[in-house]
Amino acid sequence: QVQVVESGGGLVQPGGSLELSCVASGTIFTIYNMGWYRQAPGKQRELVALIASGGATNYADSVKGRFTISIDNAKRTAYLRMNALKPEDTAVYYCNGEYSGPGPNYAIEHLIAWGQGTQVTVSS
Repeated sequence: QVQVVESGGGLVQPGGSLELSCVASGTIFTIYNMGWYRQAPGKQRELVALIASGGATNYADSVKGRFTISIDNAKRTAYLRMNALKPEDTAVYYCNGEYSGPGPNYAIEHLIAWGQGTQVTVSS
């Protein structure tokens, strides 16, 4: 079973910066991709940024040019650098990862893991 744990959230003023980290643990054969989602009060969870193990990235239009996702495959860690933060970036940020790992009877399974979330609040 794979678990992911986020860290790095907090309170920041508009225009400030934060960096989130997400570490995966457990038996992992291959990292397919890792990503960040967020959910603001009263809104649906939305994709913020996604990165494949090879480095290809995808960003929500609302964060392009301000947020940068990166991955350290050896450390099984994904990062989200958030610059020029706005009040509308306030949300719980969740890490998500897709991996291959051991399944029953020596099979290889496609595994998906979600973190518990970390609060990011942008306010003066």
